[in-house]
Order: sequence, then C-alpha cells, then structure tokens
Amino acid sequence: MRYRPSSRTKKTAIGTGATLLLAALNVPAALSFAQDRLHEYRISRPEYMAEYGVWDVVDVPEEFRTSAIHAALLRTGKVLLIAGSGNKEEEFDAGTFRTILWDPEENTFSEVPTPEDLFCAGHAALPDGRLLVAGGTARYEVLGDDVTHAGGGMLLKNENPDREHAFPRGTRLRSPSGREYVTETAVTVPAAAKEESGGEVEITAGEVRVFVVAADEGEEGVAKDPAQYEIAGLTGEDADNLYGLAGEITLDDQDFQGIDAAYEFDPEAERYVPVDPMGEARWYPTLTTLPDGRVLTVSGLDEVGEVVPGINEIYDPVTKTWSEGPERYFPTYPALFLTQGGEIFYTGSNAGYGPADEGRDPGLWDLETNTFTEVGGLTDPDQLETSASLLLPPAQDQRFMVLGGGGVGESEKATGRTAIIDLNEEAPAFADGPSLPQGTRYLSSVILPDDTVFTSGGSEDYRGRGLSDILKAQFYDPAANAFRPAAAPTVGRNYHSEALLLPDGRVATFGSDPLFGDAANTRMGEFEKRIEVYTPPYLKGGREETRPVLGEGPESAGLGGTATFATEHPERIETARLMRPSAVTHTTDVEQRSIQLEVERGEGRATFTLPDDPSLVPPGWYMLFVTDAEGTPSEARWIQVLGE
Repeated sequence: MRYRPSSRTKKTAIGTGATLLLAALNVPAALSFAQDRLHEYRISRPEYMAEYGVWDVVDVPEEFRTSAIHAALLRTGKVLLIAGSGNKEEEFDAGTFRTILWDPEENTFSEVPTPEDLFCAGHAALPDGRLLVAGGTARYEVLGDDVTHAGGGMLLKNENPDREHAFPRGTRLRSPSGREYVTETAVTVPAAAKEESGGEVEITAGEVRVFVVAADEGEEGVAKDPAQYEIAGLTGEDADNLYGLAGEITLDDQDFQGIDAAYEFDPEAERYVPVDPMGEARWYPTLTTLPDGRVLTVSGLDEVGEVVPGINEIYDPVTKTWSEGPERYFPTYPALFLTQGGEIFYTGSNAGYGPADEGRDPGLWDLETNTFTEVGGLTDPDQLETSASLLLPPAQDQRFMVLGGGGVGESEKATGRTAIIDLNEEAPAFADGPSLPQGTRYLSSVILPDDTVFTSGGSEDYRGRGLSDILKAQFYDPAANAFRPAAAPTVGRNYHSEALLLPDGRVATFGSDPLFGDAANTRMGEFEKRIEVYTPPYLKGGREETRPVLGEGPESAGLGGTATFATEHPERIETARLMRPSAVTHTTDVEQRSIQLEVERGEGRATFTLPDDPSLVPPGWYMLFVTDAEGTPSEARWIQVLGE
C-alpha cells in the first residue's frame, strides 16, 4: 500500500520545506555577516595590529567636512586641507571656496577664509615655514553638447604707452561682421612699450590673453578666420589704441582655465597672505623647492585653457616676486624632484592634461644649461599618468621609484609596475621593482621614519569607475626590494586623494572623487570627506610605550652643523632622519624626503650632524625622528634648517 501523508503531516512537511528554503536563501547573507564579524575580530586582536597596523576613521564635525583636493603638513603640526570650490561648479559660481585646518594631536578643526579658488593649485614649503600656494581655477570646463556658445582665446592689445587699461568681466568685443563676444574674466592690459632710437620712436603694444564666448548661441557665434575686434564702449583715442585679435572661435570643448594668483599661507597667523601674481595663469602646476629656497613653478593650464607652452617661473621668498625660469614643456602636475647636485629629475609621473606624445619621457633637467637628458628602462611607459613617485629613503642614495599609473586621459589602462632608478650610477636607467597586487592608479605613497614606504588606496580604473577602488595597503622595504602586506583601509581613495606622514609617526589619508557611485556607472559619485588614519605596526604591540624620546634641543641648525637634544636613553637611538613635510595633490608630492643624519651619543644627550649640501637638504622646517633598533620611531621634533 502506497504511503500518503496526512494533511497534518503534509502541512508540517511543507512548513519544514519552507524553513529549509528560507535558510538556504539566507546562507550567503549569514555567511557574509559571519565573515565580516570574524574579520573585525581578527583585525582588533593585538597580535594582528602588531604585525599589520590598524586604521581608524576620524570623527570630523559635519561643518568641517570638506572636499580635500590638497593636503599639506605645516610646521605647527597642523594639516592644511584646501578644497577651493572642491570640483563643484555650483560652489565656483557662488564664490564659495574652502580651506580647513586640522590639528591631528587635538583632533580639532577650524575654517580659514579662502580668498580665491585655489582648487588645483600647486604648493611648496618656504624656508620660513610658510606654504607657497600658486594658481587655481578661473573657469570650469564645458564639454560636448554643453558647449552652447562658441569660445576661444583672444589677445587684447594696447598701443597707448602712457597708461594701462582695465576691463571688467563681461566686456564686449565686436567683429568686423558685427558678431559680439564677451570676456570671461576681468583683465588689465599693460601700457605699450616705448623706445626711442636715432630720433625714431618704436611702440610695442602691451597685450594680455583672455577667453571670450560668443553672445549668440550655436553656429552664429563661430568665427573661422583671424580678425581684429573693436571693444564696445570705447571712443576717441581709446578706441584706436585698444582692440582684440583672435583666430578661430569654435564650438570645441572648453577646458578648465587657470589664475595667476599666488599666496603664502602663514602657519602662525593661520591665514593666506597675497604676494605678487605669477606671469602666467596656471591650473595643475607643480612647485619644486630649489637649493637656495626659491621655488620653481612649471606647467598648468593657462587663462584660455591651454597647457602653458614651456614658460616656467621662479619665486623668490625674500622679495616675494617672480622671475623667468628656463623654458621646457611638461604635461600638467609633472613630478619634478630636486636631486643632489641641483638638477631636477622628472620621473615621468604626471596628472591630467597634455598630448600623449609630448613632454612625458623621464629624465634629468639641468636648469643652468637648460638641457634635458632622457633616461630609459621603464616598463609600461605609456602608463605614467596618475602614477606615484618618490625619492626613496634615505635621500643620500638618490634612488627614485615610480609606482603604478594608467593611460593618458580616461584610459582604462592601469599597471602594477614599479620601477627604480639609481642616479648615482654612471648611466642611470629604470629597472623593474616588485609588482603591486594589481594595476593601480592614484596610489598614495608615504615615506616612514623607519625607511620603509607605506602605500595605500588607488583604483584600477579611471576615477574608480566600476567601483574599482583598491582597499589594500602594503609596505615597500627598499633594503629588501620587496612588499609586505599592511592592514587594509576601510575608505576607498582614488582621484583627488592624499596621504601624508604626521609628526607622531602615523599616516593620515584624505579625499577621493569617484566619477560614479555604482558598479554599473549609472549614478554620479560623491566626494569622500572622511579622514582615515593608519597606525603602523611600529606603534603597536607595546612598542608605542617604549619608543625613543627626544627632549629639549635647538629650533634651528645650519647646513653641515650639529643639533644636540636631551634624551634619557641615547644608547637606544639607532638612526636619525630629517623628514620634510608633505604638500600633496593629485598623487604628486615632490616635497617629501628623508635625510640620514650622523648620530653621536653622549651622557643624556644625542648629537646629530646635518649634511652640508643644500641640494640634499633645501632650507626649511623638518621633522626630526630617531628610531631604535626595532625601527620604532620617536615623536618628531621640529627643526628649521637654515640656508647658506
């Protein structure tokens, strides 16, 4: 006889089946939850932290959360976070520009009045501890179908040698055919130059470039031929002496445009102090400190959105003025490092704008002779945009490293290549280093006091497309030429992200500006405003309680001189390093460097001898770290290295 379950049994079986089905459906979620809890447990264990370190998200009050485009450590120990308009056109249009000061020791925040849109400026530390900030944004880009009014560059000319002439934004210019064009920014046209020779007078018109857009929409505003333009509202001699000259004015894409403004940020008064403007407008420039404390300023997009064509400038912090530098073309945000001997090494790393086949080959630039010697050996040389690069510690070894990078522009290419070059070799060339775990753009790389390099974050695709942020971190050991893993960050970092060393030996990370907010790339991304701080293993496992301590000592020292600090256990000091504070943006940090010091141990004191070469130790404020035999660093003491 065939068994037939009773109605009660049937219901029970159905109920049990439903329970089993629901349980099966929930297995992945339950498993994921259990794995997450297990991971949280593992990373919270002291032994894990002692091997891999630990990350902590900083509690930032809502009113101080900002889009950190730039991060710079000041000699006061505070971190300057510059957003400007923060890559938000509505903030630019509203004139809302932000700068936040963060004190990592007290975890306090304050807002600093920001005079102009310093979004995508350049920066470098000056000998007195001020931070030079130069360039920024004059106009946001307009692309594709959003270009409704033809635009282009125009030269405004002034043939009057007796006075300059200022024009407000919105000044109208009229073509011979009657089409009108409007200036996008206020400009001042200098007076003409006047020279007398042999009884004859030669007048050279003063000129300035400005971006103009057509008053009419569409094809009506396109100008195909060069022409001279009269300036509306001028009469008499002014109408004769002042005019515009332009070539084509088109409906092509219109790029970001730069400003010529420059400021020194005073870390004591905590405010921006205006200085003379640059000769060129610059957006995405690189600023590199020179041996005498002056600052070389290179590249950027100019006032009409074109890459500055090799016109470079040098800032003098004594006179607060700019002078012409040697001419050489680079794409925007080139990684230019001061080398021992005074030459500039271009690693090839860059960010953003410029043709793929111009100015991208790495090499040594002699500023005195304005000669450039290319170096080879790089794997994936077409993937240097958004790569990281640094001067490996100690700086005396003159070894540079390039890490990761991607193809030019919005390329999907990304490389896990690292490469190292020793400039002390007779014929320097790059050689492959150990590979990153995967192709990585926007990698952050920070030199630590124990001579390792901490790298974290980045993404596999352009601006994190497809949710491709890389939640990994690792240490590079130059002595072993190898990576070892570190604890994984919890906050993704790609475009517009930064990382820097704090005076207490930790690493702070900021920013990230993903293009999209989902894997399908259908939802716009949001700027990451959280700050996450990494505590390395050298401050865990009880080592933080036994770290070396430096007591009283001098606030300054000269090149080749000595600095003596009190310490209860001089015998525990194994190494000493001078570390220049970072000023970083767009993966570009040419400021950080770690200089080895000679150590003499005495009764209750330690004396450190500085190198005597200003190209190795340019003047300025440095963090002095000492480490013990295990690599545990002290907290930094700030010391000013005086110039020659």
